[in-house]
Amino acid sequence: MAQLLHGSARTAQAVRRSIQRSQESLQTLAQRHGLDPKTVAKWRKRVTTQDARMGPIPASTVLTAAEGAIAVTFRQHTLLPLDDCLYALQATIPHLSCWALHRCFQRYVISRLPLPDEDGQPPKKKKFKDYPIGYLHVDFAEVYTEEDKR
Repeated sequence: MAQLLHGSARTAQAVRRSIQRSQESLQTLAQRHGLDPKTVAKWRKRVTTQDARMGPIPASTVLTAAEGAIAVTFRQHTLLPLDDCLYALQATIPHLSCWALHRCFQRYVISRLPLPDEDGQPPKKKKFKDYPIGYLHVDFAEVYTEEDKR
């Protein structure tokens, strides 16, 4: 089986194993294998002979349970499209991405908004319950924009 090495690797796994097993000094091993003593010291400290991951570590896009609950509740109450939900929730969940939000909605089977009726009309809105005179029913929602909240 072919051995896959890091692009800048100067040592093979057999050389790395011999460095780790050897009791000789760093200078002696470096001269024998044509390496820098720092490279020999590095491989002597490591437990494994595998290359370490190079490059940036990608940030996690997984939402916590609490963040997912916030997103799901917001979607169920507002029935806003995905982009509008993303825009409104980014103030609360700064690392939220469109893909993470979509996967969350799919997980809770709310990724699709309610379908229109047979005649192509959106679902009919219900009227408020009749309250006695003097009772005031107020529904409101806050949406954060670049200028302020509305």
